[in-house]
Amino acid sequence: MMRAMQNSAVQKIVDWSKLRRDIGGWGAELGFQQLAVADCDLSHAEPRLAEWLARGWHGDMDYMARHGVKRSRPAELVPGTLRVIAVRMNYTPPVARDSWSVIHDGAQAFISRYATGRDYHKVLRHRLQQLAERIQLAVGEYRYRVFTDSAPVMEVALAEKAGLGWRGKHTLLLNREGGSAFFLGEIYTDLPLPVDQPQSEHCGTCRRCMDVCPTQAIVAPYQLEARRCISYLTIELKGSIPEPLRPLIGNRVYGCDDCQLVCPWNRYAEVSAEPDFAVRNGLDDVTLVELFSWNAETFAVRLAGSAIHRIGHERWLRNIAVGLGNAPTSAAVIAALRARADDPSPLVREHVGWALACHGAT
Repeated sequence: MMRAMQNSAVQKIVDWSKLRRDIGGWGAELGFQQLAVADCDLSHAEPRLAEWLARGWHGDMDYMARHGVKRSRPAELVPGTLRVIAVRMNYTPPVARDSWSVIHDGAQAFISRYATGRDYHKVLRHRLQQLAERIQLAVGEYRYRVFTDSAPVMEVALAEKAGLGWRGKHTLLLNREGGSAFFLGEIYTDLPLPVDQPQSEHCGTCRRCMDVCPTQAIVAPYQLEARRCISYLTIELKGSIPEPLRPLIGNRVYGCDDCQLVCPWNRYAEVSAEPDFAVRNGLDDVTLVELFSWNAETFAVRLAGSAIHRIGHERWLRNIAVGLGNAPTSAAVIAALRARADDPSPLVREHVGWALACHGAT
């Protein structure tokens, strides 16, 4: 949401240092585990973004390039922006089946733990809006805009600059107290708040995230080829999943947490206290066969308010078909696949056909 700037003559006289401290307290009251402030200079990150896009590593994510340099220049995206208030919020659900035990059970469906509860976009955006409005009570009308993974914003670069953590070799933000199991959000504002200092990085020589990646998408430290990443393949990719990568996906039907699960810093990841992030519909412990039986109506009802809902039923079935192709052969798996062999969607039919061939059941 945008608020227009009022004439400076009617704005309140503000102690910016005190306001910064107050904002930190208000953020904690709203459930953010950490809040920090950065300026808008991302000139250090802009060349890396340009190189990544030039290599085509963003795949089908055209939105990554659509806004040009506005992604790395906050003041061009939102004119008048002087500072970015960056926040993080833990998402690890309080009760969930152990992730590795699901990943190693080929009959089960693994869903990235951030997506087993309510859609984080809605939760964080609402809290950030509340924070922005609380600031307005203190200073009067000011210009701001709230973001949560919803616009051309370099979230990790801004969070890193603000001091919320450092960029890990898997390209996610890492934090000493929270590992990487948290969401990020931002408020772009024209308020001249004091800025916080970046942290030093603490990955050292560790390369566990690189070594564990099933598709070797982390091609070098801090370099991710999204076209190979399972999160991209199961969430962002709209078309057919490349056949050579299908066996490597295993039973991961929405996202992939492997690089986070092996990271030593995630020993410190804290369980979320947010009821909205608790597991819904048993998505932490469910079979591929059961999920494959969901029709479009069931998908819509059960995943309403979930981040998963946005990929749609067709891609949901595509992903699960790949999981079933990689599952141990059983009568239930074959029957589930054959039941959708004539699915109206060519995309689903293609992946079902591949999965049946994996079991020698064409």
